[in-house]
Amino acid sequence: MKKLLISCILILLVITGCSNSKESKSEDLLSLIKQKGEIIIATEGTWSPWTYHDESDELVGYDVELGKLIADKLGVKATFMEAEWDSLFAGLDAKRYDIVFNGVEVTKQRSQKYDFTSPYALIKTAIIVEGNNSLINSFEDLNGKSTANTLASTYATLAESYGATPTGVDDLSQTIELVLSGRVDATLNAEVSYYDYMAQHPNANLKIAALTEDASSVSIPLRKGEETESLMIEINRIIDELKTSGELSALSNKYFGIDLTQQ
Repeated sequence: MKKLLISCILILLVITGCSNSKESKSEDLLSLIKQKGEIIIATEGTWSPWTYHDESDELVGYDVELGKLIADKLGVKATFMEAEWDSLFAGLDAKRYDIVFNGVEVTKQRSQKYDFTSPYALIKTAIIVEGNNSLINSFEDLNGKSTANTLASTYATLAESYGATPTGVDDLSQTIELVLSGRVDATLNAEVSYYDYMAQHPNANLKIAALTEDASSVSIPLRKGEETESLMIEINRIIDELKTSGELSALSNKYFGIDLTQQ
């Protein structure tokens, strides 16, 4: 009877082990993406020229085109899901999205929670103010001032670190509107976003008051863990390939007018 019981336990252990092995393999994100034939990419769709809607209401931008290139090289379709900034990472955590593509800067705080791919862009942060503003000329001058930014963004956090009080906004247009109307003193944003806005609104009374000395890395965040390792390796390989071929530089010049891979 004991031998029979031991045999049954061993069989159950073997079955459980096989089951766990299959489950572990099925959790590999790259394998799941290839099985589905699509990669789910989260983005705002409101931050030109990274990700925005053109005159035909089509989702376009640097991140959108690069996301499609990466998907194509993975042999799958890129499916973009638009959401507000704060919910992009919540959706990534909940596994509603495979990756986030939204000009995400790498920070120490974010790196504690997410793994990041190789950088695909390098950007500086600008303090943007109304053209006649002479009170803000450095980041230290933000102390006691008001800024407009997406709350929980890198820019809002940086503004707060210098003593500013950020007001939450939904997109760049709303941000600039608050600055021009005098309802806030400044906004912090990517330098390239300022130049893109000015190219579309050449008469806007805006200027850059200051820039960060060092450029920040822009990368793709993934959930931490073994399930994303193979996807990370593959995306890094593709980014390196696009850099070597010059495609990434060409894409950057197309949307920003400069090569963000070389800053």
